[in-house]
Amino acid sequence: MDLVTLLQSVPLLATLMKSAVPAAVGAGMGLGQWLAALPPCRNQTFENASYLVCETDPRRFSIELFWKNKDGDFYRSLHNLRNAQQAAGRTMLFGINAGMYHPNLAPVGLYVERGEQVTPAKTGSGTGNFSMQPNGIFYLSAGKAGVRATKDYLKRPPRVDYATQSGPMLVIDGKLHPKFQADGTSRKIRDGVGVRADGVAVFAISDGVVTFHEFARLFRDQLGCPNALFLDGSISSLYAPGIGRNDDFWNLGPMIGVFRQ
Repeated sequence: MDLVTLLQSVPLLATLMKSAVPAAVGAGMGLGQWLAALPPCRNQTFENASYLVCETDPRRFSIELFWKNKDGDFYRSLHNLRNAQQAAGRTMLFGINAGMYHPNLAPVGLYVERGEQVTPAKTGSGTGNFSMQPNGIFYLSAGKAGVRATKDYLKRPPRVDYATQSGPMLVIDGKLHPKFQADGTSRKIRDGVGVRADGVAVFAISDGVVTFHEFARLFRDQLGCPNALFLDGSISSLYAPGIGRNDDFWNLGPMIGVFRQ
């Protein structure tokens, strides 16, 4: 772990040292192993709301999408995904849901995994958050992360390793989504992803309920992301055992896992 990541984790470390370290040692995990398993996450307060924010530079972290295992079975939960990766000798620092999905757990809209397009982009009209235009796509291409509005992405689609479509966009080229209202009344737990100008992907999940307008301002004004995408609301979940964060909804569709390179 580098110094910057360690310092960002200090607030979390302070609250976890008394309980997590003894538990880790009791489980046969040394302090060094525990530190190596810590995600690049920190607590963040913005406008009286609290969030967990995880900054992941694609040059230092591997950001991957998962849906089914090699046998074609759904992972279904972040806990299952983490266990499967652990069995394969990999330490997943954190996992987060990767967008919306149908009742059969199939991705809604574009989904690309390991360079293979599983489902195409969805551009038609519809109801719900996904269809609040513009929606967008989070993608990873040749070690670089990006978030683009769907229509812009499809005009000049890059060759991608991973991609997931969701909606609505939170921030588009430095501007909040035009349909967000400062006095909006819909308040939910929300999670999303943005990409800073330096290429760092920033994941955030609210600890309590927030409006779209508040959540979008977090990405633009506090996290410095000129483009950001909403991933989901009610089932928003982040699984990071290294810091005691164990959101574990069942029957999730696509998920994002983050690993050290």
